[in-house]
Amino acid sequence: MKIAFFSYHSYDKKFFEQENSKEFELHFYRNPLDLDSLKLAEGCDAVCVFVNDDVNKEVLDGLKEMGVKHIALRCAGFNNVDTDYAKEIGINVCRVPQYSPNAVAEFSLALIMTLNRKTHRSYMRIREDDFRLSGLLGFDIFGSTVGVIGTGAIGAKFCKIMLGLGCKVMAYDVKENEELLGLENFSYASLDDIYAQSDIISLHCPLFPSTKHIINKDSIAKMKDGVMIVNTSRGALIHTGDVIEGLKSKKIGYLGLDVYEYEKSIFFKDLSDTIIEDDAFARLQTFSNVVITGHQAFFTETALTNIAKTTYDNLHKLSLGEECLNLV
Repeated sequence: MKIAFFSYHSYDKKFFEQENSKEFELHFYRNPLDLDSLKLAEGCDAVCVFVNDDVNKEVLDGLKEMGVKHIALRCAGFNNVDTDYAKEIGINVCRVPQYSPNAVAEFSLALIMTLNRKTHRSYMRIREDDFRLSGLLGFDIFGSTVGVIGTGAIGAKFCKIMLGLGCKVMAYDVKENEELLGLENFSYASLDDIYAQSDIISLHCPLFPSTKHIINKDSIAKMKDGVMIVNTSRGALIHTGDVIEGLKSKKIGYLGLDVYEYEKSIFFKDLSDTIIEDDAFARLQTFSNVVITGHQAFFTETALTNIAKTTYDNLHKLSLGEECLNLV
């Protein structure tokens, strides 16, 4: 099988090459997959894409015309692919639903601890020989009420981490996770109850029309004053403008983002010599109680190894006509 990788970085190439036990023919392109780069997939059986590649109807038509049979997402989310149309024209779409739930769950905790204890600010002060503690006051995580929206593999891991820290955990999901039921200090609740009672709210749900902008001016108004919101899932779960207003009014006391609603033009690039034209992103960067990271929650050796292995396994099964459990 010949595979074209789009939007690749050096770490993608490293892990996909070292895990290539199937001896697939690999071609790596830094270009995102779009109508302009489509021709690079000529002669390939499959394309491998990431979160910000826009696989719309026009791109799918082009892939079909060139004989591409499979689209392999090296991520869990698939909102950037028109999956209904892909199915209609006979192109398989597979994904990596679980690469390392621990990695993302642990990173969510890292954002919480950084926001709370302000270790990022302390680090910069110490670098300048400023050893004052003023402005670095935090609170005990122990005993806090944590609201978790989405209890799939990652959300469930996060719930257990926060329970281990002595928190009360309230969760919402359209489908309850049986492995969490009966755990001490854990309960499922309505979104309104989570908004009203949580000191910390962490997002772990996929992006669907029903979850887009689940954090908005109306839901923010129902939250505790000074609430902490953390998002390591999908950027568009949060209405950026509404969150900025929440920060300005001090309704939101802390905000941790590893994903951003309009990250496609920013993340995974070196923009240090350019001017970022996204005014909303620039405004977020002005708040001292906001921590933004560049979609790195998944970024561990374990996760990258599993992503490569699962992607190859998906494509191998599809090439043999065998059942692939990770079809979208």
